[in-house]
Amino acid sequence: MKEYSSDKIRNVAVVSHDGAGKTALVESLLLTSGAVDFVGKGQDNKHIMDFEPEEIKRNVTIQLGMAPCEWHDHKVNFVDTPGYNEFHGEVRAALRACDGMLMVLSATSGVETDTVRAWDYAVELQMPRMAFINKMDVDGADFFGTIERMRELFGKGIMPLQIPIGEGANFEGVVDVAKMTAFTYKDGQPTEIAVPAHLIEKAQEIREMTVEAAAEGSDELLEKYLEGEELSLDEIRQGLREGMISGRVCPIMCGSATSRIGLDQVLDRMIRYMPDATKKVMTATDAETGEQRAIHVDKPLTAFVFKTLLDPFAGKQSFVRIFSGELKEGDRLFDVNQGVEEKWGGKMVTLIGKQQIPVSTAKAGDIVVIPKLANAKTGDTLTAPDFKVTYDAIRFPQPLYTVAMEPVKKGEEEKLASAVLKVAEEDPTCVVVKNAEARQLQVDCMGEVHLEHILNKMDRKYGVQAKLVTPYIPYRETIKGSAETESKYKKQSGGHGQYGHVKIQVDPLYDGSEFAFVDKIFGGAVPKQYIPAVEKGAKETLDKGLIAGYPMIGVQVTLLDGSYHSVDSSELAFKVATSQAIKDVIPKAKPVLLEPIYEVNVFAPDAFMGDIMGDLNSRRGRVLGMEQSERTGISVVKAQVPLAEMADYVTALRSITQGQGVFNRQFHTYEEVPHKQAEEIIAAHKTQE
Repeated sequence: MKEYSSDKIRNVAVVSHDGAGKTALVESLLLTSGAVDFVGKGQDNKHIMDFEPEEIKRNVTIQLGMAPCEWHDHKVNFVDTPGYNEFHGEVRAALRACDGMLMVLSATSGVETDTVRAWDYAVELQMPRMAFINKMDVDGADFFGTIERMRELFGKGIMPLQIPIGEGANFEGVVDVAKMTAFTYKDGQPTEIAVPAHLIEKAQEIREMTVEAAAEGSDELLEKYLEGEELSLDEIRQGLREGMISGRVCPIMCGSATSRIGLDQVLDRMIRYMPDATKKVMTATDAETGEQRAIHVDKPLTAFVFKTLLDPFAGKQSFVRIFSGELKEGDRLFDVNQGVEEKWGGKMVTLIGKQQIPVSTAKAGDIVVIPKLANAKTGDTLTAPDFKVTYDAIRFPQPLYTVAMEPVKKGEEEKLASAVLKVAEEDPTCVVVKNAEARQLQVDCMGEVHLEHILNKMDRKYGVQAKLVTPYIPYRETIKGSAETESKYKKQSGGHGQYGHVKIQVDPLYDGSEFAFVDKIFGGAVPKQYIPAVEKGAKETLDKGLIAGYPMIGVQVTLLDGSYHSVDSSELAFKVATSQAIKDVIPKAKPVLLEPIYEVNVFAPDAFMGDIMGDLNSRRGRVLGMEQSERTGISVVKAQVPLAEMADYVTALRSITQGQGVFNRQFHTYEEVPHKQAEEIIAAHKTQE
């Protein structure tokens, strides 16, 4: 593959809902361009892009993959992404590396949940968008129905550049409405024909919409259009390109990936309408001054690591987008986030699936893979050593499915921790939490399928099997009343004995503090050197819990009185006396169990609101209200829900809303556990003791 200047490079993230034929499209585009000479079909699992064992087993894309091809003296870097929503983090990584998005829809299924999610994220990134309506040769294909639904959801900027010649088994080609010509296909090869007579009226109707959208691309074109002058083909294309780059227009194409109908035109339009890399102006933060800087392609080298792969044998592979300057073999690379210069072998490659193609120079706008960068992580900025700036990290979705893991084999705790941390380095939506309080290894992930993938990867790559255990819930204990007691610790056994005597009072704290200690000793009843031991004894005993083994918070301990022995008293004696006093007084101060309460926002179509609120109520949640979101037809339910009731909520919400609901959560406060649940938790603790 030859070198290309920045203006000849197009970077396109290919996204879809699961099953729309996205990977088949990418592979067929590679075949059409000549980048590969064979692709698998249907369920034969002989995919170029999906080569991981899990992908082959499930016949789905799980991680993003690169697919560069050459077409009409341009280079198009396709980045294929997963369609299943539990791997949506890969989509976000791909969109950060690319300059445009190609959205693939099934002509039989139309607009689906993850199509909308990808669209919304592209809008957030202000990314130009195109769409390809696939599977036009499948029974039930409905091109115009899909267009209508897209316009309902995404607005009037949805602009067909083609209409199909036939649908289902009768699909044989496409009409180019701008040129008012048509193409039929055999074995992927086009034949230009006149527009079929029965489609002329519809094609002219669509063409008029296209010309109007193109005219709005510039004042000059709009003036010409309003004066009744005909726009030339080049002017139509110029206007559509300006409209697409601004986000005002989303061009729509159609065809069939498996029958290879319309694919040459997809490649043509990638080059014609997708922005070239010279148009990309990034905003970075100066590492020394903290000021924002605009980064154009002609600045010194800056690059962004958007994906990391680890292999026990091949080592680390860092997927890197070059945003400015160029990178040559042997150039110095500085990792600004880690604050170190990378020692790299000077080698880099591009990938078609898992096939490596050596690259000697990467220009601004290109995407390459750099092997064996010791320090670089996903989200890091790599620069020339004398031009240190950082780009914003990727905003990955919040993983909300929490599990706890233990090794199947005793003694493999460290091996398990190492394996899951390596998986997390590859996948930022797998978050590892070492819970010191629980002495548990917890993992936050995206759902059951994602979890299964993580477990299989740990077994396959790192040879460690994990079993799941119930995640620890960080309950707390507190008191609702006040009480006082005294305790004397006295021990005599030859030589110096032990003597400590304290009188204490406990009171609830209402200011949010976890612990307070008040010294009310006067007259030296307890010498000053022993006061810290009293406070420490109280705090340590409360931290261990008094009713269910959870830290006790919101308690003020007041030292009222005491006595000492000039010879036998010691810090240890006062610490033990205080611990005994705390154990004696807490049961008298109305102790209760507290549980963490989370603020939860659930986003879903209006039709599911009743079921969602009913489910939240069944989880002991308090529904605070419901309001409209920014998207028409989507509402937000706001609630407060105990963490203990949220373990399966990712799966439950997906079931209730047919995959269309999402939620977020954050810690709110601690509240008293209802009596029945508290009794069960306390009884379980006593059984463990």
